[in-house]
Amino acid sequence: MSKIQLVAEAKLPTKFGIFRMVGFEFADSRKEHVALVMGDISNSEEPVLARIHSECLTGDALHSLKCDCGFQLETALTQISHEGRGVLIYHREEGRGIGLINKIRAYALQDQGMDTIEANEALGFAADERNFAVCADIFDLLGIHKVRLLTNNPNKIDTMRNAGINVVERVPLNVGENRYNTAYLTTKAEKMGHFIVHDEQHDNHQHGVCCSCQQEQLKSK
Repeated sequence: MSKIQLVAEAKLPTKFGIFRMVGFEFADSRKEHVALVMGDISNSEEPVLARIHSECLTGDALHSLKCDCGFQLETALTQISHEGRGVLIYHREEGRGIGLINKIRAYALQDQGMDTIEANEALGFAADERNFAVCADIFDLLGIHKVRLLTNNPNKIDTMRNAGINVVERVPLNVGENRYNTAYLTTKAEKMGHFIVHDEQHDNHQHGVCCSCQQEQLKSK
C-alpha cells in the first residue's frame, strides 16, 4: 500500500485551461506533492499524456534561464491542454532533491566553473537525489497505469516501469535552450543520459518556449 495519501482536491483555472488540482501528502513527514489533472482519465485502457515535473522555483516562478525547467512546465501544460486530457505531477524535489538553499550553493559553484553534477557532488550529494517512485504511487492513486510520458530523462521511464506503470510512449520535451543553459543541457545528455536535442537557433528562443512535438514509440520490455 502506498505511503502517500490523497488528501484534497479542487478546481484550478489557469491560462492553460481548467485543471483539477489534487493534493498528496506523506502522513509522517507532511511532505506534499500535487497533480494537475485535465479531462477524463478514468479509462485505464487509454494511455494518459503525463508529465513528472520536479519543482524548480528559479525556473518555474522566477523565469531563470540557467535551466530548461520553466519552459518544460509551460510546454507540458500547453500540450496537455491541447489534448484536453492528461496529468502533470508537480514533484516537490527542488534542486534534484537537494533543496533550494543547497541549489543556490550549487549555482555559486557553477559560477566558479563546475558543471551541475560536479557542484552537487562537491556539496556532498549525488548527481540526482530525487525519488521518482512516489510519482508512480501518485499515478496509481489516480487510477493511471498506462502513460505517454513527456520527458527527456530515461530514469523516469525506468522507475515508472519498475513500479508497474506502463510507459507506452516517450514524448520529447526539448524546449527552452538559450545561451545560459546550453552547457547545462550538454551535461545532462553526456553525464546523465538524457535525450537532449540541441536547438541550433536557441538564442531566438531564450525568452520563449520552442516546442518539439516529435514523438518516440517505446517498445515494451
